Amino acid sequence: MALIALFVSATKLAGVLVTLSVAANAFSFARYRRKNLRPFRSPIDESSDTLAIFNVDPSTDGEKEFFFGLATAPAHVEDRLDDAWLQFAEEHPCDKSESQQGSQPSDALITSDSGHGGPHLASSSSKGADERVKKKKPLKIAMEAMIRGFEKYIEEEEEEHATNEECHHNVAAWHNVPHPEERLRFWSDPDTELKLAKDTGVSVFRMGIDWTRIMPKEPLNGLKEIVNYAALERYKWIINRVRSYGMKVMLTLFHHSLPPWAGEYGGWKMERTVDYFMDFTRLVVDSVSDMVDYWVTFNEPHVFSMLTYSAGAWPGGHPDLLEVATSALPTGVFNQAMHWMAIAHSKAFEYIHEKSSGLSKPLVGVAHHVSFTRPYGLFDLAAVSLANSLTIFPYVDSISNQLDFIGINYYGQEVISGTGLKLVDSDEYSEAGRGVYPDGLYRMLLQFHERYKHLNIPFIITENGVADETDLIRRPYLLEHLLAVYAAMIKGVPVLGYLFWTISDNWEWADGYGPKFGLVAVDRSNNLARIPRPSYHLFSKVVATGKVTRLDRVHAWNELQRAAKMRKTRPFYRAVSKDGLMYAGGLDEPIHRPYIQRDWRFGHYEMEGLQDPLSRFSRYLLSPFSLRRKRKPERDDIDELVLEPLELSL
Repeated sequence: MALIALFVSATKLAGVLVTLSVAANAFSFARYRRKNLRPFRSPIDESSDTLAIFNVDPSTDGEKEFFFGLATAPAHVEDRLDDAWLQFAEEHPCDKSESQQGSQPSDALITSDSGHGGPHLASSSSKGADERVKKKKPLKIAMEAMIRGFEKYIEEEEEEHATNEECHHNVAAWHNVPHPEERLRFWSDPDTELKLAKDTGVSVFRMGIDWTRIMPKEPLNGLKEIVNYAALERYKWIINRVRSYGMKVMLTLFHHSLPPWAGEYGGWKMERTVDYFMDFTRLVVDSVSDMVDYWVTFNEPHVFSMLTYSAGAWPGGHPDLLEVATSALPTGVFNQAMHWMAIAHSKAFEYIHEKSSGLSKPLVGVAHHVSFTRPYGLFDLAAVSLANSLTIFPYVDSISNQLDFIGINYYGQEVISGTGLKLVDSDEYSEAGRGVYPDGLYRMLLQFHERYKHLNIPFIITENGVADETDLIRRPYLLEHLLAVYAAMIKGVPVLGYLFWTISDNWEWADGYGPKFGLVAVDRSNNLARIPRPSYHLFSKVVATGKVTRLDRVHAWNELQRAAKMRKTRPFYRAVSKDGLMYAGGLDEPIHRPYIQRDWRFGHYEMEGLQDPLSRFSRYLLSPFSLRRKRKPERDDIDELVLEPLELSL
């Protein structure tokens, strides 16, 4: 009887704890929903023939001009660049033992021909067939877990001669394309990209200067012997070419590419990297400051810190098990790196303004990555809160008194389930696994403006784009995100300009050449021939007129919806688990996913409720008492477009 009584008591206690846990999470989600998921009334007049008018050509001196631009980065486009990304891509993971992580492959030494940059293999002695070693083997984990720094390891006995099926390249969709090391030949032939950019009519071109190219070796004994001054002069010539096409220059100093020599000693985890970065900054500023209109000191610093030092998924990190386990703590590697990058920004900000001439007053800021995150289930709110607490505001808070503008890089939404990113079947996604959600850009701009409006800091959309080889998603994506920006401006958010990512398909970090972000397709098997997509011409039209019209919106949306109704498919470069979680790292060859019949246009996205079994069951029980009414869809006279208004729920 005593055991039965104990069992009953334990059951009651467990029931009370579960009830309290569910109630606490439900209360927290209710607060989160009121703050972040509440439906809003779009300030866009959708009955007008012109939905948005950007002031690209102010008629009076007092009017503020809005600019359009295109963005790129050295690691994506420059040839003849022996940077950390090229070395990372050329590594052979199957040939490295635990003791050789971060060094040259054991069974093949990769070298580059100085003239062409092509990889060559030099064989070395092979291991014995029966030799067995202890190795750290990364568990295959979900993409968001790796981004947030929760990579796990197991130690297991495994044979040194791993088969090709048991390991993967560091960079996907790279070894299976022609001449991947050439990227887009922007170093040797910048005019191809620059002419494509200029022909769209944009007034700002964003590019970068690669730290490794200027300082190929660690300056242990000073700069004199290691600086590549010829490369500095080449960059100066390229910047002059940008200006000769009538475009202003937005120059990025650090865009996810740490010199290999810095990665060897710890990179941004160490204070000396600040000093080396300032050496680089002074060289660049002294050389080209009179030709640059906008400076971006750091591009997405928290993304770089997480993927490099917390997850080890990018070159230069090499975190050990302890660093991975403690990365999110206040004293962990993530915050260490973020601290030194904040110090480096502050010093660079001061130096740029110190060296600016009286007539030239460039704007200095950062390009900050933001995603709209929401929980998949009731118990996922804690993971969302942790992710947001690390990534949304802390870095900008730390440098907010030294910013002339805040750059926003926005690509879409993330639905978090556990420690992973959930692939929601009813949502549309880019080829790279980003959920398409224009409302998120509007929501994030309002949040950032509310937080920093007392400082009078304007915003620039420094990156916005979508990976879409078919170009069916990209056209409505472009227009809907521009409507989101315009709506935020109507609400009082000061936005100076919008830069689309990017001109031509290029190397997309660890995803290689898989996801296609370009307005222009690239035929890599035909001497990098460029083929402008329909979105290139649509973007050019918007830039020329400064307008988003109802007719263009209808045509772009109808074409996508026709493909969705016909259940057509398109490439998708993210592996997905049986539970619907997206894995970190891309695929060499894409899987195919159908277009989704869902109205994700700005102001039309109907936010779903929580999708865990408990929440679904609760909605089922309460559905007979719901006050929600379905409204009949409105029909548009143009091309029989169906406009489905946002449904409000009580």
